[in-house]
Amino acid sequence: MPKHIVYHIPVCPFSQRLEILLALRGQQDAVEFRVVDITKPRDPELMRKTRGTTALPVLETSDGKIIKESLVILRYLDEVIEGPQLRRTDPEDHAIESMLIAKEGPFTMAGYIFVMNQDADQKDVHNEKLLSLYRDLNDFLLAYNPDGTFLFDDFGLAEAVFAPIFKRFWFLDYYEGFELPAGPEYARVKKWRAACMAHQATDQVTEEEIVKLYYDYALGAGNGALVDGRMVSSFAFTPDWRTRPMPPRDKYGVSASDSELGLVVANTDQRPSVGAQIFAGPSSS
Repeated sequence: MPKHIVYHIPVCPFSQRLEILLALRGQQDAVEFRVVDITKPRDPELMRKTRGTTALPVLETSDGKIIKESLVILRYLDEVIEGPQLRRTDPEDHAIESMLIAKEGPFTMAGYIFVMNQDADQKDVHNEKLLSLYRDLNDFLLAYNPDGTFLFDDFGLAEAVFAPIFKRFWFLDYYEGFELPAGPEYARVKKWRAACMAHQATDQVTEEEIVKLYYDYALGAGNGALVDGRMVSSFAFTPDWRTRPMPPRDKYGVSASDSELGLVVANTDQRPSVGAQIFAGPSSS
């Protein structure tokens, strides 16, 4: 029987949401994941299927229908994959988790804008913006489950949405020295974030992987774009990220070369193409 197919970038947080859902169900083989290399021109056949859009992930159903937007795909798979649904079945509970999920877009955008910022004088502004959004999440969790760990009694739909973003923000810890302060304004969200990141269903990526692959984002070059003076994107599949040294933490200083990043390959003619998409903002989440 044909499977659903997900076209994705392995390190993409929006794709990881789907992997988390499948892991929670024990249904990792229920969907076929096909990797898209964003450092190469997009496959014309995939572009035909998506009607010219490049944002990933994209789901092709077992009968050939195309579904876009990761939250839409996540909710669809939550309904059709065998096993208990992640979403809350009680209408009021589902409304509460949906309100929390609605906060993810601005939160994600703030973190990506922060890591891509190239003006050291604006660092504190971006830091405070993200902290304000963490305080908002903290207030929400205090309002609906003040003494709990997750939003409800266990890892659910909201956690599947936020956990990959929390893990991507490892790039802020590394490149911006970001950390949540101590105190009641952050205690509840800090507890939630830690539980989301520690859950065994979210172990598809590591901090080392995120830090190495997102180096170009820290230099302001997103979506597979090349940094000035470089020939290879930090998102290149080869050399494998595990063989590369850790990038320099000082993103506001002199940027590292391909060689210093361990990105030198035999064939440098395969230049990354601009236009493939890893992060496309809230509209693609």
